[in-house]
Amino acid sequence: MILYMGLLALVVGLMVALSLCDRRPLGPVDHPSGGDTIDVAIEYSPVTYYFYDDTLGGYNYDLLRLMAAHARRPMKFHPIVTLEKALKGLDEKTYDLVVAQYPMTAENRARYLFTEPIYVDQQVLVQRGGNDFKSSQLELAGDTVWVVKGSPMQARIASLSREIGDTIYVIADDRYGPEQLAMRVASGEIKNVVINKSIAQHLTHLIQNIDCSVEISMTQFQSWVLRLDQQTLCDSINAWHQAVMASPEGEKLLLRYFGSTQPWKLAR
Repeated sequence: MILYMGLLALVVGLMVALSLCDRRPLGPVDHPSGGDTIDVAIEYSPVTYYFYDDTLGGYNYDLLRLMAAHARRPMKFHPIVTLEKALKGLDEKTYDLVVAQYPMTAENRARYLFTEPIYVDQQVLVQRGGNDFKSSQLELAGDTVWVVKGSPMQARIASLSREIGDTIYVIADDRYGPEQLAMRVASGEIKNVVINKSIAQHLTHLIQNIDCSVEISMTQFQSWVLRLDQQTLCDSINAWHQAVMASPEGEKLLLRYFGSTQPWKLAR
């Protein structure tokens, strides 16, 4: 237990350091690469992009690298923690593509272009066990839930609050990403966080005292995001994606990260 708490404190410390690195003004600090380079804002998460033993990984990161090699099109990756920063950079043409947890809803499609679905995910409640454990959405009435600021989880909690006819208080955090918020639940700093199931499931394999069994939303397509004026680039990315997924390399990638060649089964 002492070793576990020491490791957990180390992880939380690293999370704080990472969040401080990302606490810059929301105005773009990166610059467009120009030429034919595609600037990709990519979110830190176990599914998307992560560091492990000095090695970069993540399903979306590795998939994009395969696509870049297939198309012979250079890509520059800009790691981000908050979705708000990524979308602002996309709007201001600092980034060409945002790879983050942003579902393809009708409301979001009115603001941005989306690539074809990459995989399917859904939103879940991350909590600890104990006397305050919630076994259903209804038990969130009158309680407080943390979400990443600017994420679609804010709208979903507001909708759920109307559905159950009671108030669910929301704290939108602008310092941490979804993985870091889940780690704060594990450390006991906060009680409830709503994040995507793909991230939550990964963390439950690493940390035994958190639960993600309560579903908050239905399954949703997870795609990559572009500006509305980028239809040509969106079509190209879709074509590159289809080509890679039809190759042996694409199949190996799916098996490595999902254990299946059908990633849409991830959230079922």
